[in-house]
Amino acid sequence: MQERAARTRQAVLEAAADEFAERGYEGASLQRMVWRAATSIGSLTFHFGTKTALAEEVGAAGHARFERCLADLAAAPDPLRELRTLIGALARLAHEDAFVRATRRLEADRPGEVPPLTEVWLPVLRGLLDRAHDARRLRPGVSPEDAVALLAHLAEGAMAAHGATRDSAWDAVWDSVWNVVLHGLAADRAGQADQAGQTGQAGRTDAPDATESTDVTDLMECGAEPA
Repeated sequence: MQERAARTRQAVLEAAADEFAERGYEGASLQRMVWRAATSIGSLTFHFGTKTALAEEVGAAGHARFERCLADLAAAPDPLRELRTLIGALARLAHEDAFVRATRRLEADRPGEVPPLTEVWLPVLRGLLDRAHDARRLRPGVSPEDAVALLAHLAEGAMAAHGATRDSAWDAVWDSVWNVVLHGLAADRAGQADQAGQTGQAGRTDAPDATESTDVTDLMECGAEPA
């Protein structure tokens, strides 16, 4: 009996995530949720009580998935490459995970009532940029604060584009965008060699590791998973 109740609760939660992601808080219908979950209004209200409580549960699940994904990302020696992996993972989650899409939609519909997902990923992004700055991987004159602002906007844009088809063309565009951003952020080899008292060829953009495509294994843990 308890196992059946748990399955029903999870089915309602997944149906609610789909409904909130597609229609937002005001447009979401409890009747459509129970139809999606193949259950009854009585079961929904037994497990969650109200639409507001259900939205809070969906938001909490979205945050948990974000946190689990970031915790599972493979660390890279080059913080700029790790930044690329991070933003790619955020975009992947926003594309594939209904709970994350629903949480982002609920944030927009109910500002101040849903904890923003930026509380989860922005500190990670800031920490990687601080590492890049300490390692002299940022171009001279680029402050970590300015880089945070740029990459936060890039991450939000990548997540907002979740409706686009994720295929080889999407990945090619992402690679091109990242290469442009990297060109403006990364210190060149000549500059780093000068700082180390060595000679180098001016004008070359450093970090072949940071420009190469993100290994799919870096993002495998960030797809849709059961709550």
